[in-house]
Amino acid sequence: MHLFIDTNIFLSFYHLSNDDLEELKKLAVLVSQKTVTLYVTDQVVAEFTRNREAKIADAVKRLKDQQLNLHFPQMCKDYVEYQKLRDLQKQYDQAHSQLLLKLQTDVVSKKLRADEIIEQLFDAATKLETDNDAVAKARLRVDIGNPPGKNGSLGDALNWELLLKAVPVGMPIYFVTEDRDYTSALDETKFKDFLMQEWSKTKEEEVHFFKRLSSFFKEKFPDIKLASELEKDLAIKQFVTSPNFAFTHTYVAKLTKFSDFTLSQASTILAAPLSNNQVGWIATDPDVQNFRVSSHSAQRQARTQARSTDRSPSCTAIA
Repeated sequence: MHLFIDTNIFLSFYHLSNDDLEELKKLAVLVSQKTVTLYVTDQVVAEFTRNREAKIADAVKRLKDQQLNLHFPQMCKDYVEYQKLRDLQKQYDQAHSQLLLKLQTDVVSKKLRADEIIEQLFDAATKLETDNDAVAKARLRVDIGNPPGKNGSLGDALNWELLLKAVPVGMPIYFVTEDRDYTSALDETKFKDFLMQEWSKTKEEEVHFFKRLSSFFKEKFPDIKLASELEKDLAIKQFVTSPNFAFTHTYVAKLTKFSDFTLSQASTILAAPLSNNQVGWIATDPDVQNFRVSSHSAQRQARTQARSTDRSPSCTAIA
C-alpha cells in the first residue's frame, strides 16, 4: 500500500486537530513492518521544519488565552461555594502555568510526543529527493496552469511530480491532505479531477483521497484500535509464518518484550509449531521453549478471566 501524507496533516498534530496521536503511532507500526510504504519528499520535510514553530506558537497562544476569569456579584461572597470556586480557580491557574512551562521546554528541545513519532516516521519512510528533472517538470506545470499549486509556488507540484516518478505503475496512491489545491472545486470531499485523470493515465490506477489520517484508518484498517495491539498482532503473524529458523528466533525476541496476550493471540502462538515446521523443529530451543511456556501461562490466565466474566452475577431478575 502506497501512502502520501501532506505537510498540513503532520502539522495538525501540533494544533487543534480532530485526530489523535494514536493515529500516528499506528502508522509508525505499519510503516516499520512494511505493511504500508510511506513516501516523504524532501519538500515535505522542509515545509514541516519551516512551519513547525509557527504552528506551535499559534497553538500555545490559544492555550495562554484560555484563562479562567471568574467574576462574581458581591452578594456571592457570603457563601461557602464562592470560596470553593475561588480555590478551584487558583488550582486551574497553577496547573495552567505549569503546563505552559513544561510545554515550552519540550517545544524547544523537540521532545514533544508528536516530534518523536514524526521523526520516527520520517526515518522509516521512503524518501523522495528533488532533482533538476522534478524541478523542471514542476515549474512547467505551474507555468502552464496545471494543478496542484497556486501563486507560482512549486511545493505541491514538486510533491506530485516526485510521486508520479516513484510509485510503480499499476499501484494506487492513498493521499491524505487538507490542502484545497488537491480537491475538486465542485466537491471538496473529492480529489481534483485533473489530477485523478493524470494518475489514472500514468499509473493505470486510482487516487484514494482522505482529508484526515483517522479517515484513512477507518476505511483501510477498521479493526486497528491501539498501536500496541497492532504491533503485537503483526509480530505474531511474522512468528507464525516464519520462513526459517533464524527468523523464528528473531520473532521470538520481538514477542518476548510484550507482557501479556489475549486468549486468541496466545492460542495462535501455541498452534504455530503444528502449522509451521520452521517453528516446530526448534520448539525445544531455550528461547522458543521459554516463550511457549509464557504463552501457555498467558492462555490460562486469559481463560480464567473469560470464565470469571461469564460467571458474573446476572442483573436479570428471576421471577
